[in-house]
Amino acid sequence: MESSTSGRVELPTAFEEAHIDQLAQLIGDMLERLMAHNDQIPLLPESLTRFHSRSAPSITVLDYLKRIVKFTNVEKSCLLITLHYIDQICARMPLFTLSSLTCHRFIIASITVSSKGLCDSFCTNSLYAKVGGISVTELNILEREFLSAIDWRLMCTREILQEYYVNLVRTHSTGQFFISGSQSPISVSSDSDIEMDSEHSPPPSPSEAPSRARHRTRLSVNETSTILIDPGTISQDVTRRPTLEQNMAFAALQQSQDTTTTDKGGDG
Repeated sequence: MESSTSGRVELPTAFEEAHIDQLAQLIGDMLERLMAHNDQIPLLPESLTRFHSRSAPSITVLDYLKRIVKFTNVEKSCLLITLHYIDQICARMPLFTLSSLTCHRFIIASITVSSKGLCDSFCTNSLYAKVGGISVTELNILEREFLSAIDWRLMCTREILQEYYVNLVRTHSTGQFFISGSQSPISVSSDSDIEMDSEHSPPPSPSEAPSRARHRTRLSVNETSTILIDPGTISQDVTRRPTLEQNMAFAALQQSQDTTTTDKGGDG
C-alpha cells in the first residue's frame, strides 16, 4: 500500500505477508551497500574463497535476486535467511567479505542450501546452476563449501528472520518503506517451523547504528547480528598465511584483471 501524500510504501507487519518482490528489493538494497563498503577493502591472497569470481558479474544483485525468484519459486524465508548465513560465515571466517566478487555466488549457494534444508519442495542443482549463471560442478563445490562454512547450521528462528525484515525496512537507502502500524521493531513469537537450538544462536557482538561502517541488527532475543564486518578488525583479529591454493588463485585473479585492463586500454 502506497501513501498518496508522502509517496512512502507501507509494508505488512510480518515478513510472511510481504510480497516477495518487495523482500528482494529490500535485501538487494542492503547487499549493494554492503558490497560498496567491502569493495574498498584490499583483497589479500589469504582472503580468497571458493566464492570469489575473477570479475564482478554484470548483473546487479537486485536483478539477480529477481531472476532467482522468477525461475526457482524461492520461499521468502530462504531469501531472508541469507542474511543470517552472512552473519554466521563472517563470524566463523573473519577474512571473508561479501563483495562484488563474492556476493552472487554466495546468494545462489545460500538459496540452494536453504531451499533444500527448509522447504518441502525445491529445484535441482542443474536448475539452480542455470539460473545462477554457473556450472553444476561449480555449484556442487560451492554448496559443500557453504555448508562447511556455516558448520551445517541451517536453521534459525522466525523471530530472527522478522528482525532482519524490520531492520531492512528501517535502513533502506531511500527511506520510502515503513511497516504497517509501527515504526519500531516488532516482538513476535518464536514458534515456527524454522527453529534453531539456543546453542546455534549467532555469536554476540556490540550494536551500532546501521549508517556506520559496521551495519548491525538488534535481535529481540537479546542477541546481536553483524551484517557488515569491520575492516578495521581484519588485520588485527586474524593473522594467517595464505595456502598454496589461495596464492595460485590470487595470481590468476591478478593476471585476469591485468588482461582486462590491457584490453580496455587497447580498445581506447
